[in-house]
Amino acid sequence: MVVLVEPTCANISVTLFAEGRMYKQDEPEVNLDQILERLRTFIAKLKGGGGGNGLAYIIIGGFIVLLGLWLASGFYTVQPGEKAAVRMFGRYQGPPIDTGLHWLFPSPIGSRDIVTVDEIRRLEVGVRSTIPVPEESLMITGDQNIVDAQLLVQYRIDDLELYLFRVVDPDGITIKDVAETSLRQVVGQRAIDDVLTIEKEAVQEDTKLKIQELLDLYETGIEVTEVKLLNVSPPAQVQDAFDDVVRAREDKERIINLADAYKEGQLPLARGEAARLTESANAFKETRVAEATGQAERFLTVLEEYRKAPEVTRQRLYLEAMEDVLPGVTKFIVDSDSGGNLLQFLPLTSEGANNNLFPVPGN
Repeated sequence: MVVLVEPTCANISVTLFAEGRMYKQDEPEVNLDQILERLRTFIAKLKGGGGGNGLAYIIIGGFIVLLGLWLASGFYTVQPGEKAAVRMFGRYQGPPIDTGLHWLFPSPIGSRDIVTVDEIRRLEVGVRSTIPVPEESLMITGDQNIVDAQLLVQYRIDDLELYLFRVVDPDGITIKDVAETSLRQVVGQRAIDDVLTIEKEAVQEDTKLKIQELLDLYETGIEVTEVKLLNVSPPAQVQDAFDDVVRAREDKERIINLADAYKEGQLPLARGEAARLTESANAFKETRVAEATGQAERFLTVLEEYRKAPEVTRQRLYLEAMEDVLPGVTKFIVDSDSGGNLLQFLPLTSEGANNNLFPVPGN
């Protein structure tokens, strides 16, 4: 048999557990009228005993002073950023009390719990300040490797009633166990390379969601504001090998970034050169088309004139052709009346300017 005793100021309840069944027996409540009646009887005896009215007045005055002090102790102040949860005879009286000066029946009738709700609280998993805690941080990844992961959780109180009355030590062992369990579950679903390198942000986000899910399930009244991986590393025995892998991946990313930068620098130049060549080709095409069109129109014009006067047009075309041909031909003027063995001529070009006479063989 297990006996649980729950004391209150008004009554005393005894709960018995036996053979899997629960029995609850309530004791009679304290009779305040009887207490006051006994007090009045005691004061009457003092008066009747010849002690005089002075002693009675002193006792009554002392009782009034004590009563006043007891009532005055019910005043309390809630500072900014705090909220108070009040109870009457052990029962919660919601909603929480906000900032200001308030009064409540003092103990044992009433009680209050003043809690800072706007404070961002911290929880470290796998480390205490700078001291590692391997039994918390060492865990198995999804590819059966061991990783050392340290976690920082920041949280605040969201529901004061749940925080105080639903869970034992919500921001102590409860949230610590929840955070460690969530991190192990998230890391256990991923390969060690992902946890160490490219998926740290995803691990943090999934861990935060899992922690909040469990805290809501347990009705802790806690809201998680941020989850951050402090340190993720392989075991010390293989640390060097993993460092080499990390450096290789960093070099890979660096080279890829350099290649992307070179590509981004060369593509505009190539596009500009291609555009220039295209525009040049279009201009050349337009020029050739215009020239061909002009020549065709000129030919048609000449053809039309030729049909009107063939002989005149033919003579004109011949003369125009000679005008085009003769400027490129070296010309000599020869005096046919001169005799002798020398042929006298006048060169009209610069090549023959210094040669005025050429010997000609005689007949």
